[in-house]
Amino acid sequence: MNIVFDTVNVYYLPQFLPICEELTRRGHQITFVCYKNKNSEDKFTQVLTALAYHYHWVEDDKSARDYYVEHKPDWIFFGNAFAYLDEIHQASKTAQLGHGVGPKPSYYHKSVTPMTVRFIEGEFRLKKIRELYPNDNFVQVGFSKLDPLYNNTEAGLDYAKLGLDKSKKTLLFAPTFNPSSLERFPDDWPRYFEDFNILIKPHTFTYTREAYKNQRKKLKKWAAFENAYVASEYELSLLPFMKDADILLSEASSTLFEFVALSKPVIVCNFFKLKWSYRGIFKYRFEKRFGKDNVIYENIGLHINSFSELREAVEKQLAQPSLYAKEREKYTRDHTGPTDGKSSVRIVDYLEAY
Repeated sequence: MNIVFDTVNVYYLPQFLPICEELTRRGHQITFVCYKNKNSEDKFTQVLTALAYHYHWVEDDKSARDYYVEHKPDWIFFGNAFAYLDEIHQASKTAQLGHGVGPKPSYYHKSVTPMTVRFIEGEFRLKKIRELYPNDNFVQVGFSKLDPLYNNTEAGLDYAKLGLDKSKKTLLFAPTFNPSSLERFPDDWPRYFEDFNILIKPHTFTYTREAYKNQRKKLKKWAAFENAYVASEYELSLLPFMKDADILLSEASSTLFEFVALSKPVIVCNFFKLKWSYRGIFKYRFEKRFGKDNVIYENIGLHINSFSELREAVEKQLAQPSLYAKEREKYTRDHTGPTDGKSSVRIVDYLEAY
């Protein structure tokens, strides 16, 4: 079969790649279709070339539609909604695969236009989405992105090469771009954790969007500390950082769900810098987009309301590894799904049998 992955944003790649590896193992052909209006072709062509898969650049969703209508792939994977399904369904089947497992309403709304199948991660998510779209086709498979960690095929980071001390505990800070706690962390915060390794993995948009230039200034300052490593914009996958990290710091990010699915603790940062359109009289926009569903984070781990609370929270959680352990199991079952490392196998089995 010829399989295309509609890669609107290059940060979808870590979700797609385990499936690609299983498809390749079975002899299927793969192409990534990447969008110039969302990604820098100059920056990310080298990333795509290193993957050794076919790739094709399009201008936008309309030119992607034209490509699909012309080439008629057997299956097209989408990480988002797509406006031209009626046209491409004339020759191709479609699969939707979310790139994250956070609580944002967009996770569910992207299924408003039904695809041939949508692959779902956890039990709660499957139940909820079937209630919303009772006539559509949803199949629970788990979260393919995590397969390499469950299968122990992810090599992780080379601590010696990064100048870090493997004997120390490792904190992973993986802030999202908006709403983000990144700009609420001090310029010298690694200094307060000299007895730890600090890994910092920003969202891709922190590097690529002009609106987040102040976030990039912070990253540059933190990278100067010997005990800290800041991922570059070309390091798209969080998996190597999750591999050896002992604890995760984040805010309203699906990263929290991914990390607890590895039976590891998280700390939720409840302090953000909001963009102007979410502040003051516009705060209702923030509540509408994030507030109602963010109660889902309530029992996932320790919550802190300022950076000053971080040290105590880290020490408490690492000293009591069973804290929130039962909650982590429930979050994994409900949102991330099976942890057997066979999500990609189940997906490809379905494609071949359809």
